[in-house]
Formats: sequence, C-alpha cells, structure tokens
Amino acid sequence: MKLFVLNGPNLNMLGIREPDIYGAQTYSDLEKFVRNVCEREDIEVEVFQSNHEGVLVDTIQSAYGNADGIVINPAAYTHTSVAILDALKAVALPTVEVHLSDVSQREDFRQISYPAMACLEQIKGLGFQGYEKAILLLKEHLAKTI
Repeated sequence: MKLFVLNGPNLNMLGIREPDIYGAQTYSDLEKFVRNVCEREDIEVEVFQSNHEGVLVDTIQSAYGNADGIVINPAAYTHTSVAILDALKAVALPTVEVHLSDVSQREDFRQISYPAMACLEQIKGLGFQGYEKAILLLKEHLAKTI
C-alpha cells in the first residue's frame, strides 16, 4: 500500500507561523511523524509540500497509478481551490482531508472546503494526530476494497 501525503501553502512555516494556533512543532517534525506512522503500519509514503496550487494539482495527478490513496492538507487552498477538487475527482483515489486546527471554529471564510467534496472524510483540530487518524482510516478503507 502506498499513500501520498500532500501539504499546501505555509505548512513549511510550522513552528513559526501562529504557534498559538498551529503549535511549536516544525514541518520537519510533521514529516517525521507521518513517516513513523507509515513505517509502523507498513505503508509506503511520499510526503510533499508546496505553496503553489498548480504544483499540488500536478502532484495529485501524479498519484494516479502510483498511489492507493491520498492524505491532503490543502491549507488555504481548502477554501478557494476548485482546481484541487477537480484533480482529486479526476484521479478518483480515496482521499482524506486533514487540518491541524479546527477550521470549523475559525473565520467564516474557512467554513467551505472544496477538496472535502471529493474526500471520504475531513479530520480537523487534532494536530499531528489528525494525520495518523487519516492514514489509519485510509488503510482500513483500502483493506476493505482489496
């Protein structure tokens, strides 16, 4: 089983950006956390971050035929990107959307998620543990479909 774990804009600034919301851990810490979870669960993983919408779309498209599922934190593109939604729909891979913070408790504009329309589930407000939950959810889902 292979997963792509994709992260959108500003996640590379974890530990610096609004630590009262996102915590003091860094993006490097997040990558290590994800890799450790996947190693423990015997899952091959590619972890990727970009601040550029088109690069994220290209990476989603590259998952077709190369991954069994996607965990995505589209970050700010959650609320704006029909392109990411369309890419997820095009590859039709099981996908779980993750957010470190609980976006449902934040600004009004954060209440809409375009990518969630193509996802099995949206996990929010669990910090790094949200990624673990998403990985395990995909593992369970994929085990049922094989």
